[in-house]
Formats: sequence, C-alpha cells, structure tokens
Amino acid sequence: MKILLIVIGGFLLVCLSLVVIGSLLPKRHVASRSASYHATPEQLFSLISGAQNWRSDVVQCETLPDHAGRELMRETTKNHEAVTYELLDSVPPKSLTRRIATPNLPFSGSWTFSLQPSGETTVVRITENGEVHSPVFRFASLFLGHTRTIDGYLNALGEATKQKVEVRD
Repeated sequence: MKILLIVIGGFLLVCLSLVVIGSLLPKRHVASRSASYHATPEQLFSLISGAQNWRSDVVQCETLPDHAGRELMRETTKNHEAVTYELLDSVPPKSLTRRIATPNLPFSGSWTFSLQPSGETTVVRITENGEVHSPVFRFASLFLGHTRTIDGYLNALGEATKQKVEVRD
C-alpha cells in the first residue's frame, strides 16, 4: 500500500511540475520555415489555396458557407480531428493567410504563406503566428517545437509536386 501511495504521489508531482513549467512558458509564438520548389508560383498557389486533399494527412477537405464574408474550409485528418480555417487574405499567386476558426482548441493562430519566384524555383515561406492555450501543450512544445506541422506541410507540398525538398529557417 505504501509503494502504491509513493507511485501515485510521484505521478501527481510529475503532472503538477509539467503544468507549472508549461504555465511559465509564453502562450504566443512566431515560427517561420521555407522550402524551394521547381514549380511556378501559380502552380503552388493553386495547391495551397485549394482543397487540401493532396496532403496525405487530410482525409476530407470541404468548403463551408462563408461567415461574415470570409471563406471557410474544414479539414479532417486521419486522426478524425476536424479543424475549420478562415481565409483572412489572398493575393494570388503571392500570398495567402488563413486563421484557425474552430473554437475551444488548445491552440489557435494563423499561417501566412508567401511565394517568391527565385530563378527557376519558387520559395514558399510559411509563418505561423500561434498561441498555445494549454500549459501541457506548451510544455510539449519544448520537445516538439513549433515548426513540426509547418515542416510536414512543406514536405507534403514537395510530394504533391513530385520533388524532395529541403526545409529551412
């Protein structure tokens, strides 16, 4: 019985420490990554601005009725997580900004896509202006970082254009 209490007490202490450390970390962050593609800005913008079914992690992508004059898109992932995004700004084929519109998630924020032609390639930069509400998720970000999802998106864009890309800061 004493060993069980020690184990439970230790577990609670670890959980409490995790929450305290996460609470001390900043809620807001900015993360930015880029990759170069042998494709035109128009080709890449078409993929980025359209239905996201070309991404292997997305099983369904649907356009929803506009809200307050803004285009909405809902993505459902393989993990059955559905997130709705609101289009804030679009300047084809140069830039696009989407914001998470799903309420009550442990995170929120926006992604701005910037497309810059550079010789025979196009550099796509994604800048995330994010906020992590949950102290547990903020603690996890110490180990996972804030660029993991961006890197995955840029790599998926490479797969969609049939090329291997190098993601960089």
